[in-house]
Amino acid sequence: MDYDLPDELQLTIDGGVRILTLNRPEARNAFTIPMHHGLTRFWSQVQNDRDARAVVLTGAGKAFSAGGDMSWIERSINDHAVRHESIRDTDGLVRTMAACALPIVAAVNGPAVGLGCSVLLLCDLVYMADTAFIADPHVAIGLVAADGGAVTWPLATSLLKAKEYLYTGDRIPAADAERLGLANYVVPGDEVLDKALAMAHRLAAQPAFALQQTKRAVNRHLERAISDVLALALASQSESHLMPEVQAKVDEFKRR
Repeated sequence: MDYDLPDELQLTIDGGVRILTLNRPEARNAFTIPMHHGLTRFWSQVQNDRDARAVVLTGAGKAFSAGGDMSWIERSINDHAVRHESIRDTDGLVRTMAACALPIVAAVNGPAVGLGCSVLLLCDLVYMADTAFIADPHVAIGLVAADGGAVTWPLATSLLKAKEYLYTGDRIPAADAERLGLANYVVPGDEVLDKALAMAHRLAAQPAFALQQTKRAVNRHLERAISDVLALALASQSESHLMPEVQAKVDEFKRR
């Protein structure tokens, strides 16, 4: 099957497993607009790949993903059309990941921040390198935590802990993420991809119909949360781009 993906997304085929690598290592795999579009499209494409049975999602270099690229955030501040398109595409990304019938295993090789953290928590199983951390700093930079955070965190951990980390944006080291229910396994960094790939192959060997329908049934809990929360959260996130604190944070980042 032919996949339509931008250069920032690298696809490797390993038997029934599709390994998708976020491929902007020089920018810690921060999401550009084409990269965001491509990731959204991928989940529909992979379900049409008759030989695919599982997906591993990882990052190139030293990070899983630093979240949204600052140039993208700045464009969203200044251009209503870009902001509207970004919010619409984020809605699509969350819904298509949740609806993907194939099991998705995250190999978190380094920091997963913002949108990177949200994508991680939309996966089915999460392997984290022992040196990695996760954080959702949306609120800390003036944005509403809407691209999955408000939906997935309360399902993955307690409501009180979800509020604490979404409100503060504090980093959660890998060991704490596992303890809180935000990751399944913490392993040495040089083993994280191999461990995730081994699990993906194990899942790929399971009876496909039984596994996929079980995932669909379990993800009804997630889909209900998406239906209840996502539209409100994204509308608020769109509006929050216009708050002066966000531009101040972008300017601060550009001065570094």
